[in-house]
Amino acid sequence: MDNFTFYSPTYFVFGKGEENNAGHYVKRFGGTKVLIHYGGGSAVRSGLIGRVEKSLEEQGILYVELGGVKPNPRSGLVYEGIDLCRRENVDFILAVGGGSSIDSSKAIAAGVPYDGDFWDFYSGTPITKALPVGTVLTIAAAGSEGSGDSVITREEGMLKRGASGEAIRPVFSILNPELTETLPPYQTACGITDIMAHLFERYFTNTKDVETTDRMIEGLLLAMINEGPKAVKEPGNYQARANIMWAGMMAHNNSCGVGRSQDWASHGIEHELSAKYDCAHGAGLAVVFPAWMKYNYKHDIMRFAQVATRVWGCHMDFSNPENTALAGIEAFRNFLRGIGMPLTFEELGAKEEDIPYMADLATGDGKIGGFVALAKEDVEAIYRLCL
Repeated sequence: MDNFTFYSPTYFVFGKGEENNAGHYVKRFGGTKVLIHYGGGSAVRSGLIGRVEKSLEEQGILYVELGGVKPNPRSGLVYEGIDLCRRENVDFILAVGGGSSIDSSKAIAAGVPYDGDFWDFYSGTPITKALPVGTVLTIAAAGSEGSGDSVITREEGMLKRGASGEAIRPVFSILNPELTETLPPYQTACGITDIMAHLFERYFTNTKDVETTDRMIEGLLLAMINEGPKAVKEPGNYQARANIMWAGMMAHNNSCGVGRSQDWASHGIEHELSAKYDCAHGAGLAVVFPAWMKYNYKHDIMRFAQVATRVWGCHMDFSNPENTALAGIEAFRNFLRGIGMPLTFEELGAKEEDIPYMADLATGDGKIGGFVALAKEDVEAIYRLCL
């Protein structure tokens, strides 16, 4: 296990009806005027925004609102939010929604006190200062409610890039599984896939002797395999939703990633798909991740065989571990298909002729991936395995 530091100060409030206490937590963490940042009209129609507004009013907290966050959140709305916050002297950002709303809120929070273009943070400039961010989570998927990460798409060139910093880790997050019960099955399945991808990005490591975090990841994957299909088939199953919601946070606050190298090539490869075709991030990962596995499993056959036996229940073929490794990859594909995820470019509407363009953007001037370093030609080959 490698040396590491770990600091995760987010205050989590979990359970039924806790969104009604949002104002209390905004006040506790110093907010006096809030930007409520959210996505589409469903948050309004469901009464969720109204409940959040009431909780702020009860605490004497002023607020302004900015809706319209889209999946794969756009830079244009971030600029609008920064201008609004400066004009209205906002000192706290409250994200109501899923990962897209939270990521957009983090970008706004970082941009308000910054003299330059917020996109600098998504081009490598460290984030050292930001307005505090709180969240009311409505989709279990991205894990942004507990992480210091944000991903934004810039309309010019449709570039999808990430930024990280402890300054944008939420100060509090309200997690009420009931708020996810109205999600369509497809969106629920996309969230499950995203959570599993966050776990696999950490699982495929070159660091030796990381049994504790291996077992943590394997346990969370098993929970997703057990609870995921229940939530897809039974939208009102609160306990399944609760387990998935907490797994989503645990998968991406990096408690499972400490002391070990991580990969993240699949996310980089997928980002170009969702930027180009505006597909759901989880759906893109369902197509990319098994292809990445198939392309790279020979780098460490025993690690792939380990997850195949421990998580997917495959028989260990000691005479030929490659068989076990491949059986695990196929089990993952079958699981994704079983919850309604796409597995091919065709199902996403992606086109073979765009592969060189996407591979070029994914790799830039170098290579990507911490498990196996992938050049442009490797990424092109992985995309072709998705056809």
